Amino acid sequence: MGEILSREDVAVRVAADRAAGRTVAFANGCFDLLHVGHVRYLEAARREADRLIVAVNDDRSVRTLKGPSRPVLPAADRAELVAALGAVDYVVIFPEPTVTPLLERLRPDVHCKGTDYTVDTVPERETVRAYGGRIAIVGDPKDHSTRDLLSRIAPAG
Repeated sequence: MGEILSREDVAVRVAADRAAGRTVAFANGCFDLLHVGHVRYLEAARREADRLIVAVNDDRSVRTLKGPSRPVLPAADRAELVAALGAVDYVVIFPEPTVTPLLERLRPDVHCKGTDYTVDTVPERETVRAYGGRIAIVGDPKDHSTRDLLSRIAPAG
């Protein structure tokens, strides 16, 4: 089971992993109502390196990104669910609108994004390139979404 860590503690772990010769991958998202698309994305991200860090958006940033009815689950619950996945080593909750500050601090070898991106559309691409990291587009086609799942659970009307 992965560990939920503070920003400071995850930085210490990453430093120790690097000192031991391990590579580090980084993935991020809201992970509101965990579904098979999330699992496939994180499993594919894990295959990119020896360790996988997953950054989970805090509740306020999810509301900003997804609307006032989200998140369905609070950040602590979402982080615990993500940490329970076998592919995940470390989970950190972040409040910023993007993961750029975490990328700058942790400098993962690989920044993994889902298939709804291309290498050229990843918002943090310049940050990753600046420190010499690589971007990987991973996971299955984006045909799973929490929004669709929620609409099937509680259809309009």
